[in-house]
Formats: sequence, C-alpha cells, structure tokens
Amino acid sequence: MNDCLFCKIIAGEIPSKKVYEDELCYAFYDIAPLAPTHFLVVPKAHLASAAEVTEESAAVVGHIYAVIAKLAKELGFSDGYRVVTNVGAIAGQTVHHLHFHVLAGKELGSFN
Repeated sequence: MNDCLFCKIIAGEIPSKKVYEDELCYAFYDIAPLAPTHFLVVPKAHLASAAEVTEESAAVVGHIYAVIAKLAKELGFSDGYRVVTNVGAIAGQTVHHLHFHVLAGKELGSFN
C-alpha cells in the first residue's frame, strides 16, 4: 500500500530502530514509548487490522506471537509483558496496518 506509514518503514523509506526482521514480519521501537520497552511488530504483508485476518493470513499472526515470545526471552522481559492491537479508530488505531504493541519494563496495571 503506497501511502501506509508502516509499509514505508518496512520498505526502508522511513527510518526506524529495528528490533527484529524476517521474511514475514518486522519489529521496531515505538517513537513515543509508553513503557521502558515498547516496540511494534507488524506483518510485512499489508492488512489494515485484526479484522482483516483470514484463515489464510492467520499463520502470520501466530508467527508474530512466536517472534514476540522469542524477543521477550532474548531481551530479558519474559516474566511479564503486554501485547496490544487496536482495531479501528474508535479503539485508538491510528495507523491502519495490523500491528502489535509489545510493552514491558514496568508494572502495567489492569484495565479495571
């Protein structure tokens, strides 16, 4: 998608601080972190949000969660972290490319 911010980051057209990359996904640090560790993991194939995940693309989402677990161990926060994805503007999604926020490094509290 030509005008997608995350597609441009994946393509290297916009700089980012890379955490991880493979053939299916790209992870990079958030430019406005909400926790001491805060990065995003995005599929390289453009999907607007989790609402567009199909049986065919579900394997990519599973792969992303496996990557998140691997990075949590490698970066030393596997004892506790939060993974968040927003669907639609009403939920706070500002970039319409499926992405998972990974937050760690402090007590994150509950939603109650």
